[in-house]
Amino acid sequence: MNTSDIISKAKLWLNPTFDSETQKEIQELINSDSKDLTDRFYKDLEFGTGGMRGTMGAGTNRINKYTLGKNTQGLSNYLLKTFSGKQPKVAIAYDCRHNSKLFAQSVANVFSANNIKVYLFEDLRATPELSFAVRELDCDAGIVLTASHNPPEYNGYKVYFDDGGQIIPPQDGEIIDEINNVSFEDIKFNANSSLIEVIGEEIDQKFAAQAVANATSSDTANRDRLKIVFTSLHGTSITMVPRALELAGFTDVHIVEEQKEPDGDFPTVASPNPEEPAALKMATDLAERIGADIVIGTDPDCDRLGIAVRDMNNKLVLLNGNQTFAILVDALLKKWKEEGRINGKQFVGSTIVSTPMVDKIASSYGVSTKVGLTGFKWIAKMIRDAEGKEEFIGGGEESFGFMVGDFVRDKDAVSSTLLACEIAAQAKNNDSTLYEELLGLYKKHGFYKEHLISVVKKGVEGAQEIQQMMADMRNSPVTEMDGEKVEFLFDYQTSVCKNLITGKETVIDLPKSNVLIYLTTEGSRMAARPSGTEPKIKFYFSVHKELNDIKDAKKVEGELDQKIQDIIKEFKL
Repeated sequence: MNTSDIISKAKLWLNPTFDSETQKEIQELINSDSKDLTDRFYKDLEFGTGGMRGTMGAGTNRINKYTLGKNTQGLSNYLLKTFSGKQPKVAIAYDCRHNSKLFAQSVANVFSANNIKVYLFEDLRATPELSFAVRELDCDAGIVLTASHNPPEYNGYKVYFDDGGQIIPPQDGEIIDEINNVSFEDIKFNANSSLIEVIGEEIDQKFAAQAVANATSSDTANRDRLKIVFTSLHGTSITMVPRALELAGFTDVHIVEEQKEPDGDFPTVASPNPEEPAALKMATDLAERIGADIVIGTDPDCDRLGIAVRDMNNKLVLLNGNQTFAILVDALLKKWKEEGRINGKQFVGSTIVSTPMVDKIASSYGVSTKVGLTGFKWIAKMIRDAEGKEEFIGGGEESFGFMVGDFVRDKDAVSSTLLACEIAAQAKNNDSTLYEELLGLYKKHGFYKEHLISVVKKGVEGAQEIQQMMADMRNSPVTEMDGEKVEFLFDYQTSVCKNLITGKETVIDLPKSNVLIYLTTEGSRMAARPSGTEPKIKFYFSVHKELNDIKDAKKVEGELDQKIQDIIKEFKL
């Protein structure tokens, strides 16, 4: 889109459809010939793996009252067509971010103006509670206003369908078509307040009870012995995680006071992302001072969690998402086995970029693993597709998200926190630790080590760079990784898996997605995936080796780390 097209598109925002503040913001950008104007209007925000997410401000490529209003009007039109003959119902939640409450009210107004019943949470709530509320209240859709762990200038809009999972094909395409047929002038902002019902405590109680029932056993003994440090990182989890821990019998819980208050500026961290050790520093510092057994930190909307536990030298170490996935899924499988609930008709859910170790663990219990594209909406689809045929035990992905049972159809840091603490408490009761339990899994199934690199490329030029990187890897594939022959190239964009040694091609039976995976003859793996919600491309590395004795764990881990670094150098990242 050239400059004159950008200006023409921007000038459409100078008419009375938009409030005076918005018009003023756009006019100043036009007058100053700002490059920012191009970034705001060169495209419309699109649904990615996590819904629609972006920086706040005026423009079609920004999160604001009007882009959210247009999406909501389009979704309203879709719901009224899809559920004709009845009044559709929608649940809405929001997080701690700037404008989230305002945006949630505005979205509620649009739905109600379209004669759609709205259940609006009274205050900020954890995202998984919204997924739960959709099914609990028999809603046809759900909305969460959140940008997860993105920087403070971001906000977003996640759409859920009637099963409590995020929208998937064909619904997403059909909804987008409806949105594209809406002009900003078509948005109905005048609320029918009689259709907006405020909800809160009753849903909170039911959600907390379900989290405890799904994530813990009936044996509550010794939970009070586990010393826990918890931080909400200024997010929504403060409304539910401490409550759920107390309900489950975990009483020795120490909350990081400096990070307790919800705050969209996230003042004590550079990034409110529990994947990053720096985000949990206050929590680990507190844990060292008081001798805590485990540290849990959640992201702002409470769907991801970071866990730190004590290693064999009593030093706190942060588990990566794949390690958390492995230890949690093994515990769930063990629980189901002890309860006599495994009969060959169960499965766990994983993703194409998550650790292959999960399949090894599940197989050892006689349980299958379904593997889908990145994003919990695909795991939710697995559950929906399997209803009446197979039971879902749990599922996760490498990005620090996990789902315990199917009472929530999205990643859930509330029940995952309970499960992690349950494992740690039982281990402590057996004079072990959660970390030792993980090493035991490595000894049994092989030591799998994963690593993630995110390369940020902002703006129009950045998007083009990412596109070129993917094209190069797709059209000129590497043939070796650290001396191992690359056997397979999985191209999820073309749905083709090519054997680079024999030339044989097979079809990949998954929806198309811009992801490439190289797999060597020895099982080493590199995956490349542009983010659907952020201006970055992610590279995922996975290597593994046998672990014959737990005392050799550090040595083997060092060898695997070096292998990953060697592969990274080969890709010049």
